[in-house]
Amino acid sequence: MKFENILEEIDGFGPFQIAITVLLCTPRIVLPCHFLLNNFIAAVPPHRCDVSTLEDRGPTNLTQEQRLTVYVPVREDGEPESCEMFAEPQFQLLANSSNSANLPTIHCQSGWVYDNSTFTSTLATEWDLVCDRKSLTKTTSSVFFFGVMIGAIAFGYLCDKYGRKNTLLASYIMAIVFGFCSAFANSYVLFAVLRFLTGFGLTGISINSVVLTIEWVDTSHRSFIGVIGGLAWSVGNMLLAGFAFLVNDWRTLIMTVTAPLGFAVLTWWWIPESARWLLANGKVERAQFYLEKCAKFNKGQKLSSKLKAETLSNIEIMEKQDKNYTYLHLIKTPKMRRLTVLTGILWYGVASTYYGISLNISGFGLNLYLTHFIYAAIEVPAKLMIYCFLNIIGRRKCQAGTLLLTGICIAVNIFLPKGLWHVRAVVAILGKGLSEAAFTTVFLYTTELYPTVIRQNGLGYTSFMSRLGVSVAPLILMLEDVWTVLPQIIICSVAIISGLVSLLLPETLNLRLPETIDDIEKPRRNDISCHSVEASGVFLESKNTADT
Repeated sequence: MKFENILEEIDGFGPFQIAITVLLCTPRIVLPCHFLLNNFIAAVPPHRCDVSTLEDRGPTNLTQEQRLTVYVPVREDGEPESCEMFAEPQFQLLANSSNSANLPTIHCQSGWVYDNSTFTSTLATEWDLVCDRKSLTKTTSSVFFFGVMIGAIAFGYLCDKYGRKNTLLASYIMAIVFGFCSAFANSYVLFAVLRFLTGFGLTGISINSVVLTIEWVDTSHRSFIGVIGGLAWSVGNMLLAGFAFLVNDWRTLIMTVTAPLGFAVLTWWWIPESARWLLANGKVERAQFYLEKCAKFNKGQKLSSKLKAETLSNIEIMEKQDKNYTYLHLIKTPKMRRLTVLTGILWYGVASTYYGISLNISGFGLNLYLTHFIYAAIEVPAKLMIYCFLNIIGRRKCQAGTLLLTGICIAVNIFLPKGLWHVRAVVAILGKGLSEAAFTTVFLYTTELYPTVIRQNGLGYTSFMSRLGVSVAPLILMLEDVWTVLPQIIICSVAIISGLVSLLLPETLNLRLPETIDDIEKPRRNDISCHSVEASGVFLESKNTADT
Protein backbone atom coordinates (compact mmCIF):
# COMPACT_ATOMS: atom_id res chain seq x y z
CA MET A 1 0.00 0.00 0.00
CA LYS A 2 1.20 3.49 -0.87
CA PHE A 3 0.41 6.75 0.90
CA GLU A 4 -1.97 7.71 -1.92
CA ASN A 5 -4.07 4.66 -1.02
CA ILE A 6 -4.39 5.95 2.53
CA LEU A 7 -5.59 9.33 1.27
CA GLU A 8 -8.26 7.56 -0.80
CA GLU A 9 -9.35 5.64 2.29
CA ILE A 10 -9.78 8.75 4.46
CA ASP A 11 -11.05 11.01 1.62
CA GLY A 12 -8.18 12.84 0.00
CA PHE A 13 -10.16 16.01 -0.65
CA GLY A 14 -12.65 16.74 2.09
CA PRO A 15 -13.25 19.47 4.67
CA PHE A 16 -9.86 18.71 6.27
CA GLN A 17 -7.93 19.48 3.08
CA ILE A 18 -10.11 22.48 2.25
CA ALA A 19 -9.41 23.91 5.72
CA ILE A 20 -5.64 23.52 5.18
CA THR A 21 -5.87 25.25 1.79
CA VAL A 22 -7.86 28.17 3.23
CA LEU A 23 -5.50 28.57 6.21
CA LEU A 24 -2.51 28.74 3.87
CA CYS A 25 -4.11 31.21 1.44
CA THR A 26 -3.32 34.25 3.62
CA PRO A 27 0.48 33.82 3.58
CA ARG A 28 0.39 33.00 -0.13
CA ILE A 29 -1.47 36.24 -0.83
CA VAL A 30 1.33 38.10 0.98
CA LEU A 31 4.02 36.68 -1.32
CA PRO A 32 3.34 38.79 -4.47
CA CYS A 33 2.88 41.86 -2.25
CA HIS A 34 6.55 41.55 -1.29
CA PHE A 35 7.90 40.10 -4.53
CA LEU A 36 6.61 43.07 -6.57
CA LEU A 37 6.74 45.68 -3.81
CA ASN A 38 9.62 47.50 -5.47
CA ASN A 39 7.25 48.76 -8.15
CA PHE A 40 5.99 51.23 -5.54
CA ILE A 41 8.48 51.66 -2.71
CA ALA A 42 11.34 52.21 -5.19
CA ALA A 43 9.42 54.46 -7.57
CA VAL A 44 11.30 57.58 -8.68
CA PRO A 45 8.94 60.60 -8.73
CA PRO A 46 9.60 63.68 -10.91
CA HIS A 47 12.38 65.77 -9.38
CA ARG A 48 14.65 68.76 -9.99
CA CYS A 49 17.63 70.43 -8.35
CA ASP A 50 16.92 72.22 -5.09
CA VAL A 51 17.76 75.90 -5.62
CA SER A 52 16.16 77.29 -2.47
CA THR A 53 19.48 77.50 -0.59
CA LEU A 54 21.47 79.12 -3.38
CA GLU A 55 22.48 82.75 -2.91
CA ASP A 56 21.19 85.29 -5.39
CA ARG A 57 23.99 87.18 -7.16
CA GLY A 58 21.74 89.60 -8.93
CA PRO A 59 18.18 90.81 -8.41
CA THR A 60 16.78 89.86 -5.03
CA ASN A 61 13.28 88.82 -4.02
CA LEU A 62 12.91 86.50 -7.00
CA THR A 63 9.80 84.33 -7.10
CA GLN A 64 10.17 80.56 -7.08
CA GLU A 65 9.38 80.42 -10.81
CA GLN A 66 12.01 83.06 -11.58
CA ARG A 67 14.65 81.24 -9.49
CA LEU A 68 13.97 78.07 -11.49
CA THR A 69 14.40 80.00 -14.74
CA VAL A 70 17.73 81.41 -13.55
CA TYR A 71 19.21 78.23 -12.09
CA VAL A 72 17.64 75.19 -13.80
CA PRO A 73 17.65 74.40 -17.54
CA VAL A 74 14.46 73.20 -19.20
CA ARG A 75 13.94 70.02 -21.20
CA GLU A 76 12.26 69.89 -24.60
CA ASP A 77 8.92 69.06 -22.96
CA GLY A 78 9.10 72.25 -20.88
CA GLU A 79 9.80 70.51 -17.56
CA PRO A 80 12.91 71.34 -15.46
CA GLU A 81 15.97 69.11 -15.90
CA SER A 82 16.08 66.37 -13.27
CA CYS A 83 19.81 66.15 -12.63
CA GLU A 84 21.43 69.37 -13.87
CA MET A 85 21.56 73.06 -13.04
CA PHE A 86 23.37 76.02 -14.59
CA ALA A 87 27.00 76.42 -13.52
CA GLU A 88 26.27 80.13 -12.98
CA PRO A 89 22.97 82.00 -12.48
CA GLN A 90 21.57 83.03 -15.87
CA PHE A 91 19.68 86.22 -15.05
CA GLN A 92 19.42 87.16 -18.72
CA LEU A 93 16.92 84.33 -19.11
CA LEU A 94 14.41 86.38 -17.12
CA ALA A 95 14.11 88.60 -20.18
CA ASN A 96 14.40 85.85 -22.83
CA SER A 97 14.20 82.27 -21.55
CA SER A 98 14.42 80.78 -25.05
CA ASN A 99 18.20 81.35 -25.30
CA SER A 100 19.22 78.68 -22.78
CA ALA A 101 20.83 76.28 -25.26
CA ASN A 102 24.53 75.46 -24.90
CA LEU A 103 24.86 77.14 -21.50
CA PRO A 104 27.29 75.29 -19.16
CA THR A 105 25.62 73.01 -16.60
CA ILE A 106 26.72 71.02 -13.53
CA HIS A 107 25.17 68.30 -11.39
CA CYS A 108 22.77 69.35 -8.65
CA GLN A 109 24.73 70.86 -5.75
CA SER A 110 22.14 71.15 -2.98
CA GLY A 111 19.99 68.07 -3.30
CA TRP A 112 16.63 67.66 -5.02
CA VAL A 113 13.03 68.69 -4.73
CA TYR A 114 10.52 65.89 -5.37
CA ASP A 115 6.97 65.85 -6.67
CA ASN A 116 4.99 64.31 -3.80
CA SER A 117 1.63 64.30 -5.55
CA THR A 118 1.76 60.52 -6.16
CA PHE A 119 4.08 59.26 -3.42
CA THR A 120 4.59 60.86 -0.03
CA SER A 121 7.88 59.04 0.36
CA THR A 122 9.86 56.36 -1.51
CA LEU A 123 13.34 54.91 -1.28
CA ALA A 124 14.42 57.42 -3.93
CA THR A 125 13.20 60.42 -1.95
CA GLU A 126 14.43 59.02 1.37
CA TRP A 127 18.05 58.56 0.34
CA ASP A 128 18.23 60.64 -2.87
CA LEU A 129 18.53 57.57 -5.12
CA VAL A 130 18.26 59.58 -8.32
CA CYS A 131 20.50 60.60 -11.20
CA ASP A 132 23.90 58.91 -10.69
CA ARG A 133 22.46 56.75 -7.88
CA LYS A 134 19.24 55.80 -9.70
CA SER A 135 20.36 52.20 -10.22
CA LEU A 136 20.32 51.59 -6.47
CA THR A 137 16.51 51.53 -6.44
CA LYS A 138 16.46 48.46 -8.71
CA THR A 139 19.42 46.95 -6.88
CA THR A 140 17.23 46.52 -3.79
CA SER A 141 14.95 44.29 -5.85
CA SER A 142 17.86 42.10 -6.96
CA VAL A 143 19.12 41.90 -3.37
CA PHE A 144 15.66 40.76 -2.25
CA PHE A 145 15.51 38.07 -4.94
CA PHE A 146 19.02 36.86 -4.11
CA GLY A 147 17.67 36.31 -0.60
CA VAL A 148 14.79 34.35 -2.14
CA MET A 149 17.29 32.26 -4.14
CA ILE A 150 19.45 31.42 -1.11
CA GLY A 151 16.33 30.76 0.93
CA ALA A 152 15.18 28.18 -1.62
CA ILE A 153 18.35 26.17 -1.03
CA ALA A 154 18.22 26.52 2.76
CA PHE A 155 14.51 25.86 3.28
CA GLY A 156 14.51 22.98 0.81
CA TYR A 157 16.90 21.23 3.22
CA LEU A 158 15.24 22.46 6.44
CA CYS A 159 11.81 21.45 5.17
CA ASP A 160 12.95 17.82 4.78
CA LYS A 161 15.08 17.84 7.95
CA TYR A 162 12.76 19.39 10.54
CA GLY A 163 9.33 19.06 8.98
CA ARG A 164 6.99 21.30 7.03
CA LYS A 165 5.07 22.79 9.96
CA ASN A 166 8.07 23.81 12.09
CA THR A 167 9.92 25.46 9.21
CA LEU A 168 6.70 27.20 8.18
CA LEU A 169 6.52 28.86 11.62
CA ALA A 170 10.20 29.83 11.40
CA SER A 171 9.47 31.38 7.98
CA TYR A 172 6.52 33.35 9.35
CA ILE A 173 8.61 34.75 12.20
CA MET A 174 11.57 35.62 9.97
CA ALA A 175 9.39 37.37 7.39
CA ILE A 176 7.52 39.35 10.06
CA VAL A 177 10.59 40.38 12.05
CA PHE A 178 12.78 41.35 9.10
CA GLY A 179 9.83 42.81 7.17
CA PHE A 180 8.91 45.20 9.97
CA CYS A 181 12.57 45.97 10.74
CA SER A 182 13.15 46.98 7.11
CA ALA A 183 10.36 49.54 7.48
CA PHE A 184 12.42 51.27 10.18
CA ALA A 185 15.83 51.07 8.45
CA ASN A 186 17.76 54.33 8.75
CA SER A 187 20.29 53.66 5.98
CA TYR A 188 20.22 52.21 2.49
CA VAL A 189 22.72 49.44 3.31
CA LEU A 190 20.73 48.31 6.37
CA PHE A 191 17.53 48.34 4.32
CA ALA A 192 19.14 46.19 1.60
CA VAL A 193 20.37 43.66 4.19
CA LEU A 194 16.95 43.44 5.83
CA ARG A 195 15.22 43.00 2.45
CA PHE A 196 17.62 40.13 1.69
CA LEU A 197 16.64 38.46 4.96
CA THR A 198 12.95 39.14 4.32
CA GLY A 199 13.22 37.40 0.94
CA PHE A 200 15.03 34.53 2.63
CA GLY A 201 12.16 34.08 5.11
CA LEU A 202 9.37 34.45 2.54
CA THR A 203 10.83 31.59 0.50
CA GLY A 204 10.13 29.23 3.39
CA ILE A 205 6.47 30.29 3.29
CA SER A 206 6.39 29.70 -0.46
CA ILE A 207 7.89 26.22 -0.25
CA ASN A 208 6.15 24.91 2.85
CA SER A 209 2.66 26.22 2.11
CA VAL A 210 2.64 24.46 -1.25
CA VAL A 211 4.23 21.23 -0.03
CA LEU A 212 1.79 20.94 2.89
CA THR A 213 -1.29 21.31 0.71
CA ILE A 214 0.04 18.98 -1.99
CA GLU A 215 1.03 16.22 0.46
CA TRP A 216 -2.40 16.15 2.11
CA VAL A 217 -4.46 16.11 -1.11
CA ASP A 218 -5.12 13.06 -3.28
CA THR A 219 -3.72 12.80 -6.79
CA SER A 220 -6.88 13.68 -8.69
CA HIS A 221 -7.41 16.98 -6.87
CA ARG A 222 -3.89 18.38 -6.93
CA SER A 223 -4.47 20.28 -10.15
CA PHE A 224 -7.41 22.03 -8.50
CA ILE A 225 -5.15 22.97 -5.60
CA GLY A 226 -2.77 24.40 -8.19
CA VAL A 227 -5.52 26.61 -9.59
CA ILE A 228 -6.35 27.87 -6.09
CA GLY A 229 -2.67 28.56 -5.35
CA GLY A 230 -2.24 30.42 -8.62
CA LEU A 231 -5.35 32.49 -8.02
CA ALA A 232 -4.15 33.34 -4.50
CA TRP A 233 -1.01 34.83 -6.09
CA SER A 234 -3.11 36.86 -8.54
CA VAL A 235 -5.39 38.12 -5.77
CA GLY A 236 -2.38 39.22 -3.72
CA ASN A 237 -0.93 40.89 -6.79
CA MET A 238 -4.13 42.88 -7.35
CA LEU A 239 -4.38 43.77 -3.66
CA LEU A 240 -0.86 45.21 -3.81
CA ALA A 241 -2.06 47.85 -6.28
CA GLY A 242 -4.87 48.76 -3.86
CA PHE A 243 -2.59 48.89 -0.81
CA ALA A 244 -0.08 51.06 -2.66
CA PHE A 245 -2.83 53.42 -3.86
CA LEU A 246 -4.11 53.91 -0.29
CA VAL A 247 -0.70 54.02 1.42
CA ASN A 248 1.75 56.45 -0.19
CA ASP A 249 4.58 56.19 2.33
CA TRP A 250 7.07 53.38 1.68
CA ARG A 251 7.63 52.54 5.36
CA THR A 252 3.91 52.25 6.07
CA LEU A 253 3.37 50.23 2.88
CA ILE A 254 5.95 47.63 3.91
CA MET A 255 4.24 47.25 7.29
CA THR A 256 0.83 47.03 5.61
CA VAL A 257 1.78 44.14 3.31
CA THR A 258 3.65 42.33 6.12
CA ALA A 259 0.90 42.62 8.76
CA PRO A 260 -1.32 39.77 7.40
CA LEU A 261 1.44 37.33 8.40
CA GLY A 262 0.44 38.03 12.01
CA PHE A 263 -2.91 36.39 11.24
CA ALA A 264 -1.04 33.53 9.55
CA VAL A 265 0.92 32.90 12.77
CA LEU A 266 -2.34 32.63 14.72
CA THR A 267 -3.74 30.09 12.25
CA TRP A 268 -0.50 28.08 12.26
CA TRP A 269 -1.66 26.14 15.34
CA TRP A 270 -4.46 24.52 13.31
CA ILE A 271 -2.22 23.43 10.44
CA PRO A 272 -1.24 19.72 10.61
CA GLU A 273 2.21 18.35 9.91
CA SER A 274 2.58 16.38 6.68
CA ALA A 275 1.75 12.75 7.44
CA ARG A 276 3.84 11.71 4.44
CA TRP A 277 6.90 13.47 5.92
CA LEU A 278 6.25 11.93 9.35
CA LEU A 279 6.17 8.43 7.86
CA ALA A 280 9.32 9.06 5.82
CA ASN A 281 11.10 10.08 9.02
CA GLY A 282 9.94 7.22 11.23
CA LYS A 283 7.33 9.18 13.23
CA VAL A 284 4.57 6.60 12.75
CA GLU A 285 2.52 7.39 15.86
CA ARG A 286 2.40 11.10 15.07
CA ALA A 287 1.39 10.34 11.45
CA GLN A 288 -1.35 8.05 12.73
CA PHE A 289 -2.64 10.85 14.97
CA TYR A 290 -3.02 13.26 12.04
CA LEU A 291 -4.48 10.63 9.73
CA GLU A 292 -7.12 9.73 12.34
CA LYS A 293 -7.87 13.42 12.75
CA CYS A 294 -8.30 13.74 8.98
CA ALA A 295 -10.56 10.68 8.81
CA LYS A 296 -12.74 11.96 11.62
CA PHE A 297 -12.93 15.47 10.13
CA ASN A 298 -13.80 14.20 6.64
CA LYS A 299 -15.94 11.14 7.33
CA GLY A 300 -16.83 11.42 11.00
CA GLN A 301 -15.25 8.02 11.71
CA LYS A 302 -11.99 6.59 13.00
CA LEU A 303 -9.13 5.27 10.88
CA SER A 304 -9.94 1.74 9.68
CA SER A 305 -8.10 -1.15 11.30
CA LYS A 306 -6.15 -2.01 8.14
CA LEU A 307 -4.48 1.40 8.27
CA LYS A 308 -3.06 0.99 11.77
CA ALA A 309 0.59 1.07 12.86
CA GLU A 310 1.80 -2.05 11.03
CA THR A 311 0.58 -0.85 7.62
CA LEU A 312 1.90 2.63 8.27
CA SER A 313 5.31 1.17 9.14
CA ASN A 314 5.43 -0.57 5.76
CA ILE A 315 4.60 2.73 4.03
CA GLU A 316 7.37 4.34 6.09
CA ILE A 317 9.89 1.92 4.54
CA MET A 318 8.61 2.65 1.02
CA GLU A 319 8.83 6.41 1.56
CA LYS A 320 12.41 6.11 2.76
CA GLN A 321 13.43 4.17 -0.36
CA ASP A 322 12.67 7.23 -2.49
CA LYS A 323 15.47 9.18 -0.76
CA ASN A 324 18.40 7.37 -2.40
CA TYR A 325 18.77 9.76 -5.33
CA THR A 326 20.77 13.01 -5.30
CA TYR A 327 21.29 16.02 -7.57
CA LEU A 328 24.24 14.22 -9.17
CA HIS A 329 21.80 11.84 -10.85
CA LEU A 330 20.58 14.79 -12.93
CA ILE A 331 23.84 14.77 -14.91
CA LYS A 332 25.05 11.15 -14.68
CA THR A 333 23.47 9.90 -17.90
CA PRO A 334 23.43 11.53 -21.38
CA LYS A 335 19.72 12.17 -21.86
CA MET A 336 19.28 13.30 -18.25
CA ARG A 337 22.12 15.80 -18.79
CA ARG A 338 20.40 17.12 -21.89
CA LEU A 339 17.06 17.36 -20.09
CA THR A 340 18.70 19.14 -17.14
CA VAL A 341 20.39 21.75 -19.33
CA LEU A 342 17.30 22.44 -21.45
CA THR A 343 14.89 22.74 -18.50
CA GLY A 344 17.37 24.99 -16.68
CA ILE A 345 17.48 27.37 -19.64
CA LEU A 346 13.70 27.20 -19.96
CA TRP A 347 13.02 28.04 -16.31
CA TYR A 348 15.58 30.84 -16.30
CA GLY A 349 13.97 32.34 -19.40
CA VAL A 350 10.37 32.02 -18.17
CA ALA A 351 11.14 33.61 -14.78
CA SER A 352 13.35 36.37 -16.20
CA THR A 353 10.71 37.26 -18.79
CA TYR A 354 7.81 37.27 -16.32
CA TYR A 355 9.55 39.49 -13.79
CA GLY A 356 11.20 41.63 -16.45
CA ILE A 357 7.69 42.57 -17.57
CA SER A 358 6.14 42.72 -14.09
CA LEU A 359 8.81 45.06 -12.69
CA ASN A 360 8.57 47.49 -15.63
CA ILE A 361 5.13 49.08 -15.38
CA SER A 362 5.88 52.60 -16.60
CA GLY A 363 5.76 54.19 -20.05
CA PHE A 364 2.28 53.06 -21.13
CA GLY A 365 0.36 56.27 -20.51
CA LEU A 366 -1.42 54.80 -17.46
CA ASN A 367 -0.64 55.48 -13.81
CA LEU A 368 1.40 52.89 -11.92
CA TYR A 369 -1.50 51.62 -9.83
CA LEU A 370 -3.80 50.96 -12.77
CA THR A 371 -1.05 49.35 -14.84
CA HIS A 372 -0.05 47.05 -11.98
CA PHE A 373 -3.69 46.11 -11.30
CA ILE A 374 -4.36 45.28 -14.96
CA TYR A 375 -1.09 43.31 -15.16
CA ALA A 376 -2.27 41.28 -12.15
CA ALA A 377 -5.87 40.87 -13.33
CA ILE A 378 -4.85 39.54 -16.77
CA GLU A 379 -3.19 36.60 -15.00
CA VAL A 380 -6.56 35.11 -13.98
CA PRO A 381 -7.95 34.48 -17.50
CA ALA A 382 -4.42 33.55 -18.65
CA LYS A 383 -4.21 30.81 -15.99
CA LEU A 384 -7.67 29.45 -16.73
CA MET A 385 -7.18 29.58 -20.51
CA ILE A 386 -3.86 27.74 -20.53
CA TYR A 387 -5.32 24.84 -18.52
CA CYS A 388 -7.74 24.27 -21.42
CA PHE A 389 -5.12 24.50 -24.18
CA LEU A 390 -2.62 22.20 -22.43
CA ASN A 391 -4.76 19.13 -23.09
CA ILE A 392 -5.72 20.21 -26.62
CA ILE A 393 -2.48 21.17 -28.38
CA GLY A 394 0.04 19.70 -25.94
CA ARG A 395 2.60 20.95 -23.45
CA ARG A 396 5.50 21.65 -25.81
CA LYS A 397 3.47 23.74 -28.25
CA CYS A 398 1.88 25.70 -25.38
CA GLN A 399 5.27 26.35 -23.82
CA ALA A 400 6.93 27.42 -27.05
CA GLY A 401 3.89 29.37 -28.25
CA THR A 402 3.43 31.42 -25.09
CA LEU A 403 7.12 32.33 -24.88
CA LEU A 404 7.47 33.18 -28.58
CA LEU A 405 4.31 35.29 -28.52
CA THR A 406 5.55 37.06 -25.38
CA GLY A 407 8.77 37.88 -27.21
CA ILE A 408 6.79 39.16 -30.20
CA CYS A 409 4.68 41.43 -27.97
CA ILE A 410 7.83 42.93 -26.44
CA ALA A 411 9.36 43.38 -29.91
CA VAL A 412 6.23 45.14 -31.19
CA ASN A 413 6.36 47.62 -28.30
CA ILE A 414 10.01 48.38 -29.05
CA PHE A 415 9.01 49.75 -32.46
CA LEU A 416 5.69 51.34 -31.55
CA PRO A 417 6.01 55.12 -30.95
CA LYS A 418 5.22 56.28 -27.42
CA GLY A 419 2.48 58.49 -28.81
CA LEU A 420 0.40 55.36 -29.42
CA TRP A 421 0.30 54.68 -25.67
CA HIS A 422 -3.11 52.97 -25.80
CA VAL A 423 -1.85 50.44 -28.37
CA ARG A 424 1.39 49.94 -26.41
CA ALA A 425 -0.62 49.32 -23.23
CA VAL A 426 -2.80 46.66 -24.89
CA VAL A 427 0.25 44.88 -26.37
CA ALA A 428 2.08 45.04 -23.03
CA ILE A 429 -0.92 43.59 -21.13
CA LEU A 430 -1.24 40.81 -23.71
CA GLY A 431 2.47 40.05 -23.30
CA LYS A 432 2.07 39.96 -19.52
CA GLY A 433 -0.80 37.48 -19.81
CA LEU A 434 1.24 35.28 -22.15
CA SER A 435 4.24 35.34 -19.80
CA GLU A 436 1.97 34.19 -16.98
CA ALA A 437 0.63 31.42 -19.22
CA ALA A 438 4.24 30.37 -19.90
CA PHE A 439 4.91 30.24 -16.15
CA THR A 440 1.81 28.13 -15.52
CA THR A 441 2.76 25.74 -18.34
CA VAL A 442 6.34 25.23 -17.20
CA PHE A 443 5.18 23.94 -13.79
CA LEU A 444 3.19 21.12 -15.35
CA TYR A 445 5.59 20.42 -18.22
CA THR A 446 8.65 20.04 -16.00
CA THR A 447 7.00 17.61 -13.58
CA GLU A 448 6.03 15.40 -16.50
CA LEU A 449 9.56 15.46 -17.93
CA TYR A 450 11.47 14.31 -14.83
CA PRO A 451 11.20 10.68 -13.61
CA THR A 452 9.47 10.03 -10.29
CA VAL A 453 12.61 8.85 -8.46
CA ILE A 454 14.42 12.14 -9.08
CA ARG A 455 11.53 14.53 -9.63
CA GLN A 456 12.02 16.53 -6.41
CA ASN A 457 15.72 17.00 -7.19
CA GLY A 458 14.88 18.12 -10.71
CA LEU A 459 12.28 20.56 -9.44
CA GLY A 460 14.70 21.90 -6.85
CA TYR A 461 17.26 22.56 -9.58
CA THR A 462 14.76 24.28 -11.90
CA SER A 463 13.46 26.31 -8.97
CA PHE A 464 17.00 27.56 -8.35
CA MET A 465 17.38 28.48 -12.03
CA SER A 466 14.08 30.38 -12.00
CA ARG A 467 15.14 32.38 -8.95
CA LEU A 468 18.41 33.16 -10.67
CA GLY A 469 16.40 34.55 -13.58
CA VAL A 470 14.24 36.56 -11.17
CA SER A 471 17.33 38.04 -9.48
CA VAL A 472 18.86 39.09 -12.80
CA ALA A 473 15.65 40.71 -14.15
CA PRO A 474 15.98 43.99 -12.16
CA LEU A 475 19.63 44.25 -13.22
CA ILE A 476 18.58 43.95 -16.86
CA LEU A 477 16.13 46.83 -16.39
CA MET A 478 19.00 49.01 -15.16
CA LEU A 479 20.53 48.87 -18.66
CA GLU A 480 18.02 51.46 -19.87
CA ASP A 481 20.63 54.05 -18.85
CA VAL A 482 22.94 52.60 -21.50
CA TRP A 483 20.25 52.46 -24.20
CA THR A 484 16.56 53.02 -23.52
CA VAL A 485 15.32 49.93 -25.38
CA LEU A 486 18.19 47.61 -24.39
CA PRO A 487 16.28 45.93 -21.49
CA GLN A 488 13.34 45.20 -23.82
CA ILE A 489 15.69 43.78 -26.47
CA ILE A 490 17.32 41.48 -23.90
CA ILE A 491 14.03 40.29 -22.38
CA CYS A 492 12.58 39.78 -25.86
CA SER A 493 15.64 37.72 -26.87
CA VAL A 494 15.48 35.64 -23.69
CA ALA A 495 11.79 34.89 -24.26
CA ILE A 496 12.33 33.85 -27.89
CA ILE A 497 15.44 31.76 -27.13
CA SER A 498 13.63 30.02 -24.26
CA GLY A 499 10.67 29.32 -26.55
CA LEU A 500 12.94 27.77 -29.18
CA VAL A 501 14.73 25.71 -26.51
CA SER A 502 11.39 24.28 -25.36
CA LEU A 503 10.91 22.87 -28.88
CA LEU A 504 13.91 20.62 -28.23
CA LEU A 505 12.08 18.94 -25.34
CA PRO A 506 9.82 15.92 -25.88
CA GLU A 507 6.04 16.20 -25.84
CA THR A 508 4.47 14.64 -22.73
CA LEU A 509 0.77 14.81 -23.58
CA ASN A 510 -0.77 11.31 -23.47
CA LEU A 511 2.56 9.71 -22.58
CA ARG A 512 3.20 7.52 -19.56
CA LEU A 513 5.04 9.52 -16.93
CA PRO A 514 8.62 8.32 -16.40
CA GLU A 515 9.23 6.41 -13.16
CA THR A 516 12.98 5.72 -13.37
CA ILE A 517 16.03 7.24 -15.07
CA ASP A 518 15.96 4.31 -17.50
CA ASP A 519 12.58 5.57 -18.72
CA ILE A 520 14.35 8.77 -19.81
CA GLU A 521 17.31 7.04 -21.40
CA LYS A 522 15.01 4.71 -23.36
CA PRO A 523 12.07 5.98 -25.47
CA ARG A 524 8.74 6.08 -23.65
CA ARG A 525 5.73 4.36 -25.10
CA ASN A 526 2.27 5.86 -25.37
CA ASP A 527 -0.02 5.14 -22.47
CA ILE A 528 -3.05 7.37 -22.19
CA SER A 529 -5.01 5.25 -19.75
CA CYS A 530 -3.95 6.96 -16.54
CA HIS A 531 -1.95 9.91 -17.77
CA SER A 532 -4.38 12.71 -17.05
CA VAL A 533 -4.87 11.75 -13.42
CA GLU A 534 -1.19 10.99 -12.85
CA ALA A 535 -0.03 14.21 -14.48
CA SER A 536 -2.38 16.42 -12.54
CA GLY A 537 -1.22 14.65 -9.43
CA VAL A 538 2.40 15.62 -9.73
CA PHE A 539 2.64 18.92 -11.51
CA LEU A 540 2.20 21.16 -8.50
CA GLU A 541 4.94 19.50 -6.46
CA SER A 542 7.17 22.02 -8.20
CA LYS A 543 5.12 25.06 -7.32
CA ASN A 544 7.33 26.19 -4.48
CA THR A 545 8.19 29.55 -5.89
CA ALA A 546 5.95 32.45 -5.73
CA ASP A 547 7.38 33.53 -8.33
CA THR A 548 3.86 33.09 -9.75
